[in-house]
Amino acid sequence: MGSPHTHATDLPEPATEQGRDGLRALLARPGGAVVALDFDGTLAPIVADPRQARAHPDAVPALTALAPKVAAVAVITGRPAEVAVRYGGFADAPGLDHLVVLGHYGAERWDAASGEITAPDPHPGVAEVRAALPGILAGFEGAWIEDKGFAVAVHTRRAADPQAAFDALRAPLAGLAARHGLIVEPGRMVLELRPPGMDKGVALKRYVRETGAGAVLYAGDDLGDLPAYAAVDELRADGTPGLLVCSGSDEVTELRDRADLVVDGPRGVVHLLRTLAAHLP
Repeated sequence: MGSPHTHATDLPEPATEQGRDGLRALLARPGGAVVALDFDGTLAPIVADPRQARAHPDAVPALTALAPKVAAVAVITGRPAEVAVRYGGFADAPGLDHLVVLGHYGAERWDAASGEITAPDPHPGVAEVRAALPGILAGFEGAWIEDKGFAVAVHTRRAADPQAAFDALRAPLAGLAARHGLIVEPGRMVLELRPPGMDKGVALKRYVRETGAGAVLYAGDDLGDLPAYAAVDELRADGTPGLLVCSGSDEVTELRDRADLVVDGPRGVVHLLRTLAAHLP
């Protein structure tokens, strides 16, 4: 896997041939590669209160080392773009002048070059769901609502039995979402109600097409990242090499089982980014 600029023994070895192909392509032609990353659980450790989430302290230094050496770096998140930028510390970071944050699964976009956010009008069903949720959650102590603007999330991690509350809420929330033209996206002790057609796979494919990338790395940790994994599979089938990284979690085995490379949470993701940067010219 080596080139004159790499020391492959220092890099983790993907478990699959497609993953090894993706890493080789990224190392051989970094100027044509897109590195795309989820935020929560990937760049930022998972915490009980999502409002307290912050990027791993070494995330921005790792990104500033890597970003100038690749075609583009994108953070793809279900959060509002402005929140991810603030919690990530991405604004005005040296070397990240071409970073893009695709918030609300790509419905919003923040460009570091301009500092501006572009976004469509919100789906009317979100306001209707927001108004109905307190009544549905009345019997679920510890469950709480996170208003994401373009979506609404119900968290159960603070409930006495988080998994039981999560399981009990799935059906009523699915019914509520369907009545208002939304879908439910399950995650790690969270159920998000949002418009259809918004997912990380759509956002990733659109961005890869926009940049004309010849290789792609995607790192995520949760069920919401599965569409992005599927997008990388589609890109690979069409001849664009890709590397799927799982920010390791025992809570989401589906992602871990599909990944080419599993690393130790946000700390492992940051280490991978720094190691890649060190191996690129």
